[in-house]
Amino acid sequence: MDANAMSRAITRVSFEIIEKNKGLQDVCIIGILSRGASLAGRIAKRISELEGMRVPVGYLDITPYRDDLRRSPEEDRSQIAFDVTGKRVVLVDDVIYTGRSVRAAIDGLMDRGRPQKIQLAVMVDRGHRELPIRPDFVGKNLPTSAEEKVKVYVQERDGADRVVILYEEEGAPC
Repeated sequence: MDANAMSRAITRVSFEIIEKNKGLQDVCIIGILSRGASLAGRIAKRISELEGMRVPVGYLDITPYRDDLRRSPEEDRSQIAFDVTGKRVVLVDDVIYTGRSVRAAIDGLMDRGRPQKIQLAVMVDRGHRELPIRPDFVGKNLPTSAEEKVKVYVQERDGADRVVILYEEEGAPC
């Protein structure tokens, strides 16, 4: 995907969020650090442009909740300045693969309150789930092999918007 394709995907996902939630009442958007946070900000901005109202946006650090790496809670870099209790939370990530990052994010959200509903928006769904987790909103389905890696680049962190497939062993573009 190039920058234009990513922009179109963000617009499409934004429309789908509005439609599926029948408006924006009690909707908030939380991006998984780091690239999911950038995408969450863009989705919130696009929704604001489309609907003329602002949606609360936060950023979630899932590191303390991962099952393969632990960090103490005082190192949590999350920025969520609103209560998630009773809200319809749209969780945003760049790529869904095994589902383990999303599981960690759900644990992190539940520690902050009890949302009415949690929905998942991703830029890329590459398949290969290890957990029974499915996104509600997908920018692009991109079937891959286990030997490939999908990398989402965002302007805010990487200086450009694009999605590429890399061979995991070599780190070279496919």
